[in-house]
Order: sequence, then C-alpha cells, then structure tokens
Amino acid sequence: MNEEPPSRLELLRFARRVVVRQAKAALAQIDRWIAVEQTREAERRQGLAARPPAPQWLLERGLSGHDPVYVHVGGCWNAGKRSKGLERDEARRALADGVKPCPQCRPDSALGILD
Repeated sequence: MNEEPPSRLELLRFARRVVVRQAKAALAQIDRWIAVEQTREAERRQGLAARPPAPQWLLERGLSGHDPVYVHVGGCWNAGKRSKGLERDEARRALADGVKPCPQCRPDSALGILD
C-alpha cells in the first residue's frame, strides 16, 4: 500500500503511447477514406468514359409525348426533357415534314435548310 505514484517521466511515456495508438487508428481511418474515395473517382471516370456520345440533333416532343414540337442542334440549352437524339437525315426529314426549328439554336441553318 506504500506504492509511490508514477513519476513524471513514466506519465509522459504513457501519454506518448496513448497518442501513438490514437494516431495509428486515425491514420488507418483516413487511409480507409482515401481508398473509398479512390474507388469512387475510378468509377466516376469509368462511367464518363462509357457514356455514349451526345446526339448531334434532337427532336423535342410535346406534353402528349407524341407530337413533335421542335428540332434542336445537339446540346441546345433550350431543348426540353422530352427530347431524343436524331441522325442528321432524320432531323432534315423532320424539318421538311413541318416540325419547327428551335429559334435559339437554328438547326435549319446548321443543316443547310432555309425557308
């Protein structure tokens, strides 16, 4: 029962062991986070590489989903969510059939079809 309290040197060595153990655990956690983020980034890059090319021409349909409303140049900022990709000949045919060209991107000019 006459045990002496630990010396300052012993306490400091104990504190160092605790900090080293905590630092190792923290580093291990950070390494796990890095590995997860590397996997996410690789999957993102793979998804971008596998993405099909954007269509050069778009046909926008009306609210009914059946009636064509506009022909757009691919990537037009004004193309609605109900747009689907077209080939060049299909876009020319749609314009010839009376579908209106988008007034912003002017696909009729890009296709060489003018009124």
